Parts: sequence; C-alpha cells; structure tokens
Amino acid sequence: QVQLVESGGGLVQPGGSLRLSCTASGRTFSDYAMGWFRQAPSKAREFVAAISWSGVHTYYTDSVKGRFTISRDNAKNTVYLQMNSLKPEDTAVYYCAADDRSRQYFSDYALGEYDYWGQGTQVTVAS
Repeated sequence: QVQLVESGGGLVQPGGSLRLSCTASGRTFSDYAMGWFRQAPSKAREFVAAISWSGVHTYYTDSVKGRFTISRDNAKNTVYLQMNSLKPEDTAVYYCAADDRSRQYFSDYALGEYDYWGQGTQVTVAS
C-alpha cells in the first residue's frame, strides 16, 4: 500500500509558474511509476505527465510538453511537476498517481491503470 499527498497548487497569472509536489508513504516508492493527471470543471480526467521508477524516462501530453517538467527524488519519496508558462486552460485539480505495473510505452503511462491516487490540489490560472 502507498498513500499520496499533493501540494503546491494555487492561483497564478497566465505565464506564471507553480511547482506541485506529491509525497508518498510507501517504503518501496522507488519501484513505482508515477503520473500526474488533471481534471477541469465539467471535464474528464486527463493524463498530464509520468515518470518511470528510475526517473530516466518521462512522458508528457502534447498540450504541456515544453512547459511542464516531471521529476522525482526517491530519497524523499517525492515527485514534482514544475509548471511554467501556465495558461488558463491549465486550470484544473491536479492528481498524482502511482503504480508498480510494468510500463514501457507512452500509452502504458497515459492510459494504463494506476492503483494509488492522491487527493488532488487546485491550480487556477487567471488574470
């Protein structure tokens, strides 16, 4: 079992930056792939970014590529999502997720199952 807690959300103007954090309680945290998802009002949850257990491989949805960066610090049991050049359409509740299933391709990270989810943190981008 692993528990996830997100933090770092808030209100920011377009073009601004935020860094989200997700801290996990699992003692085998380094064995888990980690993903970030978001859900805007009245919209379905969508994939944002993911990182392999080793941190070597990262994946992004096209709408955030070049603006967002996912990273992890296994010693701190923490995954980060650095968000730069934020746009109003980035407004959503952001959730982190973890899973230990084998993953190799983008589709495995973006569409595959995740067993563990955090409670979410609100990100609002507005003038």
